[in-house]
Amino acid sequence: MNTVRALVDAAAAARPQALYALASDNPATLTYAQLQQRCRQVAALLRAQGLAPGDTVSLVMPNGLGTLQLLLGAMHGGFVVNPVNLLSQAEQMRYVLKHSDCKLVLASVDWADKVRALMPGLPVLQVDPEVLALPDDGIDSTPPDAQALALLMYTSGTTGNPKGVMLTQANLAANARAIAAEHALGAQDRVLGVLPLYHINAFAVTMLAPLASGGSVVMAPRFSAARFWSQAVDHGCTWINAVPTILSILLEGEVPAREALARIRFCRSASSALPPEHLRAFETRFGIGVIETMGLTETVAPSFSNPLDPEQRKTGAVGRASGGEARVVDADLKPLPDGTTGEITIRGPHVMMGYYKNPEATAASFTPDGWLRTGDLGHRDADGFFFVTGRIKELIIKGGENIAPREIDEALLQHPAVLDAAAVGMPDPHYGQEILACVVLRDGVAADAAVEADLRGFCEQHLGRYKTPKRFRFVTELPRGPSGKVQRLKLLDGMG
Repeated sequence: MNTVRALVDAAAAARPQALYALASDNPATLTYAQLQQRCRQVAALLRAQGLAPGDTVSLVMPNGLGTLQLLLGAMHGGFVVNPVNLLSQAEQMRYVLKHSDCKLVLASVDWADKVRALMPGLPVLQVDPEVLALPDDGIDSTPPDAQALALLMYTSGTTGNPKGVMLTQANLAANARAIAAEHALGAQDRVLGVLPLYHINAFAVTMLAPLASGGSVVMAPRFSAARFWSQAVDHGCTWINAVPTILSILLEGEVPAREALARIRFCRSASSALPPEHLRAFETRFGIGVIETMGLTETVAPSFSNPLDPEQRKTGAVGRASGGEARVVDADLKPLPDGTTGEITIRGPHVMMGYYKNPEATAASFTPDGWLRTGDLGHRDADGFFFVTGRIKELIIKGGENIAPREIDEALLQHPAVLDAAAVGMPDPHYGQEILACVVLRDGVAADAAVEADLRGFCEQHLGRYKTPKRFRFVTELPRGPSGKVQRLKLLDGMG
């Protein structure tokens, strides 16, 4: 099963009447047999629009069962999908649509006219993300090759234009199987999908992993704190897939009765670092174990995972290598011993082909012996668990000493007045860089000199004077990308 098509067809053959997807807010459902037929019909729809296998089709659509079918149907038929980030600025969306060389844009009613205005002359087909109008014919075409490009997904960088990550049918199928194996997913398992399908986490974990396990997904239009637990409980979910931002928001909300949550086996957290304080608070508050994982768009999402067994997990670690290999290297790309901090590199069947039309960036992202350079700083312990301490480009270098911003974040998050926090290096004439901490205070806490003095003293006690921020800046929210990662370098915007 080295293609997305093979995953769909195998699941449909094994359990044709089993549910693959359910809508969270309406009665619509989709069995595996229906999914297979819809995939064939989507391919027929694209061929009728003049596309041939290997051509790229962009989707500008919110979540929905129709969106699932379009993404899977296109890949099933050998086309390349390019899900466009709906949070993109207009110029960034124009860049992605142009750079991707897409032959057709499938857009929801809210987006179709906007896309036409952005890209005059580019064919746009308006579709409903919930209810698809598809041709009756659905004749199978030639199966796509395992090494054929299947997904072109653009990463949101902090500077410059986004890069188009090229992922093959084999990349996607390999990681779907790895996720299912890592979490011991079976046909009885059902995941709540609240993350946007234009992000690799939702694409790989909530959409593709159930295909490998024969399980199912409850597709929500978007994350809603007020409806999250009822969506999970009422639809019989056995696991949930979230990002740290969502877990932080849920911690501020109501707690359902423990018996209502008893069926949920675990909560999977990914895409950015989960502060240990939030992990422990979530497990205590909801009685659901948290499995911390980490991955990149370039590795089809997860490439590290903590074990399913709670006794084996390590708080603060992103886990062991999952679906491939990982190692830590120095500045000369030489492997480092356990416990030594360096750059984390990854190798395996889930690693991308490269960046679309960007050979320079592709070459810079791989070591000469074929390992993907993540740009993440961290170390591996003696048990094979990896700990990420920051991004190389976000490392604070104060007076020649390397300081990981996450260390400061986690200290601040232990203060009872702090809801969220992120540190970044700011220019300093004496030390080269000093530390700026941006802090979101809890409701009812005044952003005044007294609370700043209290935070400063707290940091000196927990971090020492050298690592205590020189400046505190109180903000209402932190800038985050679509995956929930704090975009640290944007914290410096508007600084004098």
